[in-house]
Order: sequence, then C-alpha cells, then structure tokens
Amino acid sequence: MAQLLYITAHPNEENQSFSLSVGKEFCTAYQETNPNDEIIHIDLYKEYIPAIDLDVFSGWGKLAKDSELEHLSAEEQKKVSRLNELCAQFIAADKYVFVNPMWNFAFPPVLKAYIDAICVAGKTFRYTENGPVGLLTDKKAFHIQACGGIYSSGPAAEMETTNRYLGKIMQFIGVPSFDRLFVEGMAAMPEKAESIKQEAIQKAKEMAKTF
Repeated sequence: MAQLLYITAHPNEENQSFSLSVGKEFCTAYQETNPNDEIIHIDLYKEYIPAIDLDVFSGWGKLAKDSELEHLSAEEQKKVSRLNELCAQFIAADKYVFVNPMWNFAFPPVLKAYIDAICVAGKTFRYTENGPVGLLTDKKAFHIQACGGIYSSGPAAEMETTNRYLGKIMQFIGVPSFDRLFVEGMAAMPEKAESIKQEAIQKAKEMAKTF
C-alpha cells in the first residue's frame, strides 16, 4: 500500500476552482485504480504552516547547541515542532500531488512556506563535497496548475516559473519522477473555460491511472 499526499493551495471550494476541480478528479481516478492506497489531503489554507521567521531561526539555533525542545520558548517550540511534523509526514509518503493556481506569475505564498518546511538538510537532502544530494529517491510527484493565460507553450512560456520552480525543488530533494498538467487559458478565452476544464479533467483521469 502506497501513501499519497494531496497538497492543495487554493482558498476556494472545489466548485469555484479550476485547479481543485481537476485535482479532485485526478484523486478519484487514482483511488479507483489503486483502491488500497491511502490519500492524505493537506489543505495548506486550513493547515498550520509556519513561515521561516525569527522564532524558527532562534529555535533552530538553540537546538544546534542543545537538542532538547524544552529549552525553546513556547512559540519556538510550537513552530519548530510543527515544521518537524510536516517534514516527517512528507518523507513518510510515497507520492505527492501538488495543486495550485498561478497568481501574478507565482503560486500562493502558503505553498512556498510548505516547500520551506520540507526542504531540510539532513532529512530531504544532504550536503556533500560535490554539492547537495537529494535523499527522496524513491518518490514521485505530479503538479496540477491552473493559469488564466497560456504558459505551457507559446510566447508566454518563458514567463512560467512556478512549475519549473517546483520541478527544481523535487529534483533538489531527489524525487526522480515529476510530471505536470496545466489547466490554462480560461481568462484569455472565457467562452471556452468550461471545455478547457473538462478536457483537463479527462487528461487528469488518464494520467492518474499510471501515477
């Protein structure tokens, strides 16, 4: 039995989000193909995802000198412990599905906070004499992203940074398999928005069967 983390970064409900609508159908098709696998939904807008701030840096600094959490302040303990939980959960999973919109050429800030939580030296990567080496070499990841314009190809493709960034992060921590599905063009072609979504849903269902 494999464990899949379904990581979403959108504040709306599924019926109000192109990315979430497609993501839901992906998970449904995946579960039908893999009935014994476990899907854990991490809604980044509902989960507590601490940002890397002064408390975190202070807590990490104290732990570097003394590994006992009780030497940290209450706020430091709260944040550092939660970051440890998120990283451990990520490491324990076998597969990852990231779902988000692209806003102003970036993904929602809460997804960056989550990425910061899972990129931890000694846990998901390590430093060597030849540079950093990823440690999650037996995982696979999939990215579903909704964009109002067309960014997967064409003249605006060079402006797409979010999928490329997430791909680089997966590569950095060692994940060898990273695929994507763009749901795009809804704002540029509003009259085709529903058909774009339905086409993406069909693609998602097919891709889920082999994920």
